[in-house]
Amino acid sequence: MEADKYLNLIQDELKKLPDYVNEYYLGTNHAVTTAYQYLTEIRRFFDWLRISGLCDAKSNREISTKVLERLRRNDIMLYIDHLKHTQNSQGHLNSPTSINRSINALRSLFKFLTVTADVNDGEPYFYRNVMAKIDSLNDTKTLNYRAHTLAAHMYRGQMKFDFINFINNTYPQKCDKRALPAFKRNKERDIAIIALILGTGVRVSEAANTNLADLNIKEGLLDVVRKGGQKDSVPIAPWATQYIKDYLQIRAQRYHALKKDTALFLTVYHSSTRRMTANSIERMVKKYSTAFGHPLTPHKLRHTLASEMYEVTKDQVLVAQQLGQKGTSATDLYTHVDQYQQKAALKEISDEEINK
Repeated sequence: MEADKYLNLIQDELKKLPDYVNEYYLGTNHAVTTAYQYLTEIRRFFDWLRISGLCDAKSNREISTKVLERLRRNDIMLYIDHLKHTQNSQGHLNSPTSINRSINALRSLFKFLTVTADVNDGEPYFYRNVMAKIDSLNDTKTLNYRAHTLAAHMYRGQMKFDFINFINNTYPQKCDKRALPAFKRNKERDIAIIALILGTGVRVSEAANTNLADLNIKEGLLDVVRKGGQKDSVPIAPWATQYIKDYLQIRAQRYHALKKDTALFLTVYHSSTRRMTANSIERMVKKYSTAFGHPLTPHKLRHTLASEMYEVTKDQVLVAQQLGQKGTSATDLYTHVDQYQQKAALKEISDEEINK
């Protein structure tokens, strides 16, 4: 399973870090993917502390909390500047988003060490939190610009049905003959996954981790485990349920599913029935959407549902609830995807000027 892979990676990271970071990992409630990302960012920061000469530890495991307690704002700003001038694995400079992920990881660690940790007769490791003085980097793109770019990578309205019809009817003609048997075996499953994400707005990891018992077709509900381990139950758009039913009819026979195979979405690998992973879903969506002529990711399918729901309801709280978000700040973007209201207001102003 995908989660098992990340748990192994997390254990590998923890072996390279001090014991208090292990306590931090056990004392926080991040999703496994977030936990892994944060630990890699913490390890990268510790590497820099040693290389920059801010501590004389010979390994990351030897870096004490005293080193972190002594850090000043200028030290962290130097690290951020270092990140700005460092290339990532693709050979590009780190983006503000990537750098903000590093900042968030360090904020999380320092909050644990200065507030949450319960050591030394119930006291935290230390009290001086240098990360409280560090702001996130501003995104240089406005909401309107980001929304316009986002709208070009969504399948809203009829387009989502055109995409599903394309997979059903046109893709087999474009598919490589060698890949055609696999396509025919997995067509109902693949369409069901796409319909589920478009019809609920769940994250790709949530779709991959869904079990058969989590699905209630009669009530049109899906139980999911959100980021941080919170349980949630989300409505499924009625149009999507038939595609899911089509998959359920062939699931057991097509994938040799037994009672022990609890995952909703299955695959057969080397004659063994397994849960389909999030990475596999990512590749599947990319394959079909690229052939369709509008490449996108499962995350953009999630954006599609959010945008359409806001367009109908004009209710950010409702959208946030559907997406499993704790607040509405992340939904601000969807209020800008459709600029109809802005354009209508400008037209009204223009008409008033002309009629004067």
